[in-house]
Amino acid sequence: MRTHTVRIHGMGAGREPQIPGTVILSSIVEFVLHRAKSSKHVQGLVGLRNLGNTCFMNSILQCLSNTKDLRDYCQQNSYRRDLSSKKCNTAIMEEFAQLLQAIWTSSANEVVSPSEFKTQIQRYAPRFMGYNQQDAQEFLRFLLDGLHNEVNRVTVKPRPSSQDLDHMPDSEKGKQMWKRYLEREDSRIVELFVGQLKSSLTCTECGYCSTVFDPFWDLSLPIAKKSASEVSLVDCMRLFTKEDVLDGDEKPTCCRCKARRRCTKKFTIQKFPKILVLHLKRFSEGRIRSGKLSTFVSFPLKDLDLREFSSESNPHASYNLYAVSNHSGTTMGGHYTAYCKNPSNGEWYTFNDSRVTAMSSSQVRSSDAYVLFYELSGPSSRM
Repeated sequence: MRTHTVRIHGMGAGREPQIPGTVILSSIVEFVLHRAKSSKHVQGLVGLRNLGNTCFMNSILQCLSNTKDLRDYCQQNSYRRDLSSKKCNTAIMEEFAQLLQAIWTSSANEVVSPSEFKTQIQRYAPRFMGYNQQDAQEFLRFLLDGLHNEVNRVTVKPRPSSQDLDHMPDSEKGKQMWKRYLEREDSRIVELFVGQLKSSLTCTECGYCSTVFDPFWDLSLPIAKKSASEVSLVDCMRLFTKEDVLDGDEKPTCCRCKARRRCTKKFTIQKFPKILVLHLKRFSEGRIRSGKLSTFVSFPLKDLDLREFSSESNPHASYNLYAVSNHSGTTMGGHYTAYCKNPSNGEWYTFNDSRVTAMSSSQVRSSDAYVLFYELSGPSSRM
């Protein structure tokens, strides 16, 4: 039998034991089996039953389930404090929280049915009734809106303010507009997902620049088309924020000239959200989808630096990826899956309806990536 020499530290010369290769092999197998067995004890690795073309819903639900702060909000029943004063319907939040609790308390390889949750979300948004394939990003927007409405801490919304803010510096104007927004829309969902976008409109005739600040729940990024079959996520961000010329029928009315003028328009990010959702516009817009862009968009898993797109100087704008909603196939027939980084052990997993399997981080980037979920990095994540 062939043997391998292994030196044991601390033993004297001439006392080198001979360990058979089969022993080493069995040790490796034992280690692999132990790791596989230990992964069964990781929580959150639970599949969702496909109720009939509901893979779009399952994909988004798994991405949100692995959003740590949202998961904790549901799992620790913190959401109930925000529901306690509500007299309106709170069924979406209740069912969503119960679904996430089931995912995070069930044993690995179990399958949970989201049927009760689907019943409530389709009451809120009838477009999701039935069992037709739907768009995952549209579903995410309706779901977050429904959850926010039910846990909004504002019970009586104030009247819109008529105070003119145009005399203020842009940074102060942005803060005031954000304050006004929170006076009407204030929830844990807003704290996690909502950022603020700055739109600057500059008259090419007189140079006057008017600014508008709007909240955003996600950013829909056009895919930069290049001669190469691959583009970067930063390329898409630059295309989204590039300066556009408004001319011809698009000419707006200049506030100073009091006439329609040729203007330039540009977007920048005024306030970065804790959870940044980036939607890659793979489908042609309109009621009927005519095609899908399968361009490979290269995106970083760590340290996505977005400072160049900020309205302010030196903001904290570094993000780490933790979930991806994927769409494979065509507009006529496709399938949604999710790649999620488990917040407990930091490992990546594929969620394909009822099936959950481990994956390598090197497999996360693909041409199927459709909705990206990034978390603002902090001291703990940098460590």
